[in-house]
Amino acid sequence: MTPPEAPVQGQDGRGAEKPPAVSVCLTLTKRADFLRAAQARRQGTPGFLLQARERRAGETDPQVIRVGYTCSKKLGNAVARNRAKRRLRAIARAVLPGHGRPGWDYVLVGRPQATATHDFAAMTADLARALARVHTGK
Repeated sequence: MTPPEAPVQGQDGRGAEKPPAVSVCLTLTKRADFLRAAQARRQGTPGFLLQARERRAGETDPQVIRVGYTCSKKLGNAVARNRAKRRLRAIARAVLPGHGRPGWDYVLVGRPQATATHDFAAMTADLARALARVHTGK
């Protein structure tokens, strides 16, 4: 028996009609980076807390925006925490390329009973507003 024919694809193995989406942000993974961001600037919103810090020269690539996500057990069980982190990743993916600054680290912290249920459009507007306030120093 012979296997069925595969559909025709582009050079990279995907459909040739659209290139893959590219993110301009790297994800924070080291605890020390989260702790440094926690001691820097903060801006609260109804759906989450934004922590931001400008990296020092020579620390990492100055042309990269780095972002991290934190959802503690106060948010609920693993399902609720994962839902909140998915929403935080989605708003960061939508807002940070346009409003974030290269050379900065951002941490989005989920809030209990708010991050998973707050209006998504309001959260994206809140992130853009919080980034503007963090960068002006207010």
